[in-house]
Amino acid sequence: MCLAIPARIVELTGEDNARVDLGGVRKEISLALVEGAAVGDYVIVHVGYALSLLDAEEAERTLALFAEAGIDVAAAAEEGAAP
Repeated sequence: MCLAIPARIVELTGEDNARVDLGGVRKEISLALVEGAAVGDYVIVHVGYALSLLDAEEAERTLALFAEAGIDVAAAAEEGAAP
């Protein structure tokens, strides 16, 4: 299953890279497709790339819907099914 998941940027690690938090799991992603992302911002992540910025309210709402559907974002991230 492929998902684009909201993730919060916790660290900028290079010119076009960041570390994000996915339900407690930290992953390195590319910010090459998104301009102006900063620590604390939410981005939509798919296969290791941030696709767009997302406001915090929408990100939390989306993560809650994933939880209601039984999708464990942290488990997906650890298994490699998510970024």
